[in-house]
Amino acid sequence: MTGYLSIEIKRMLRGPRFIIFAIVLPVGLYLMECMLYKNQVIPHSNGITYSAWLMCSLAAYSAFTSSMHTSARVAHERSIGWHRQLRLTPLLPRNYLLSKIVVSMIVALPGPLFVALAGATLQDVHLSVAGWLQITLGIWIAALPCAVLGLVIGLYVAVEQQQMYLQGLVLLFGFLGGLLLPTTGFPGWLTAVVKTLPSYWLADIGHGALLHGTRTIVAALVLAGWTVVLSGAVILNSRREAARA
Repeated sequence: MTGYLSIEIKRMLRGPRFIIFAIVLPVGLYLMECMLYKNQVIPHSNGITYSAWLMCSLAAYSAFTSSMHTSARVAHERSIGWHRQLRLTPLLPRNYLLSKIVVSMIVALPGPLFVALAGATLQDVHLSVAGWLQITLGIWIAALPCAVLGLVIGLYVAVEQQQMYLQGLVLLFGFLGGLLLPTTGFPGWLTAVVKTLPSYWLADIGHGALLHGTRTIVAALVLAGWTVVLSGAVILNSRREAARA
């Protein structure tokens, strides 16, 4: 598994798509949104600026999209028969799927780091060391269910329809989930709907560094629940594939 994992990591990190979608796009979106809100303070937030809030949201957006799109590439491998060919090698199916998750998580790490760097150097955001760790490493670890979600899409959705599903989820989770827009102006009923989405709680991991509350624990529990449910879907598909072989 180690050799296969090394090949997968090198293949993903060398591609221009990694630089563009994992780093350039989220940092660019963050800086553009900061230009829109300038140095405004969020109403009733005890002095939290939009630039700090959006930094957390776009860091989560980067981790979410990078991890989900990377693991969803398994659909292409299934379409060309690579998935079946691997069954003839010593690589176990569970190790193959696990390697996809590991690669997705590695690809998801640089985005939050660069968004946080942009916030600190270009938008004058100040946090404690613990706060910076929560926004970067905390969000990165919390993106695990997003990687598993991409794997579910790759296993259950045909490659021809994959982009439609991925873009639909990016729009749904990005705009309604609070990754691309602040949810502070949402009506109560829409806020209740938003709180069912994993993207809301992923961003909340970062926002916890600004709010200094206990919601981070709630966010971690919700994301852990999503990970368990989505992992169950992956295991179910793996067992069905094994039964057909």
